[in-house]
Amino acid sequence: MLNNALCAFVAKHCSDHLNIIKVAGDASFRSYYRVLRQTGPSLIVMDAPPDKEDSHPFVAIAHFLRQHGVKAPDIKVCDFEQGLFLLEDFGDLTFARALEEGQNAQTLYGAAVDTLLTLQASPATGQTIAHTRAFDEELFAYEADLLTAWYIPGVMGYTLSETEQAAFKQVFDQLLAPLLEQPRVLVHRDYHSRNLMWMEGAVGVIDFQDAVMGPITYDLASLLRDCYVAWDAPFRHEVMKRWLEGAKTQLGYAPEWAEFEQAFDWMAIQRNLKAVGIFGRLALRDGKYAYLDDVPRTMGYVRETLSRYPQLAELQRLLERAIPEGQEPSSVEVAARQTQSGVA
Repeated sequence: MLNNALCAFVAKHCSDHLNIIKVAGDASFRSYYRVLRQTGPSLIVMDAPPDKEDSHPFVAIAHFLRQHGVKAPDIKVCDFEQGLFLLEDFGDLTFARALEEGQNAQTLYGAAVDTLLTLQASPATGQTIAHTRAFDEELFAYEADLLTAWYIPGVMGYTLSETEQAAFKQVFDQLLAPLLEQPRVLVHRDYHSRNLMWMEGAVGVIDFQDAVMGPITYDLASLLRDCYVAWDAPFRHEVMKRWLEGAKTQLGYAPEWAEFEQAFDWMAIQRNLKAVGIFGRLALRDGKYAYLDDVPRTMGYVRETLSRYPQLAELQRLLERAIPEGQEPSSVEVAARQTQSGVA
């Protein structure tokens, strides 16, 4: 049901509107509504409750990206006090949906790589909050804790001993060290098939408000080790090679392939384990259980990658005990369990 504030906002800033239709939201507290108009293209209202969402980063980063050649939504009206924003409508064709409809994967991902390189080549001296936030030891520790604080105990029902807790911290520190040595660029942090829009040959980028300055392989790992779309190794390598060729000329990043592949793989492990932790939190804290059904695919990526790096054998052993392959609970199982325990 539409609230009065939203209706008044639309009436004030879009007087020729015909209808307001709720559209799919995301994993945050934000919600979105499409405004159909008598004349001109439809628009989107983003409802981001100010007591739950700080929208200043979203607005500032959107302006910065547009200034530097990345197609972020044009923000028409901002009302920070009410948490209401009128945005350009990018439509409903995410990369995930475009793939389901039979769009050519090489075309989509070639365009995604080109857009990513443009984003990464943007000035590191930008004045947005993203340019003051770093993927550092503190952020990495926070992301690593999501797995051991939410998914493993809450979803798997596995209680980590103090020794295991210490072992996880040690292997996460081992994983972090080389990631921090990578060149730093602007990092979207969720550059994947649900946050990229296919717009008649152009790539629209959304959900960038958590951007930071971080490792150069981070967003590429998000794109190709996507929790929602599975790609085989040949396709991943094809896209990785395209990105690396562009990175050499546009970003001055020119490692040998073996060095690059390991940097990408270790980044992907960190990114995927973080996602599993977030999926656990979304289920247990927010009642958003559907994400749990993406965990087997995500953990499959992690297991596949760990098998190639003997130096990460301890992480592999810890995960085999805490999240045995094939035993990840489904969304239905966890929802039922929460209901029975009186949590849901």
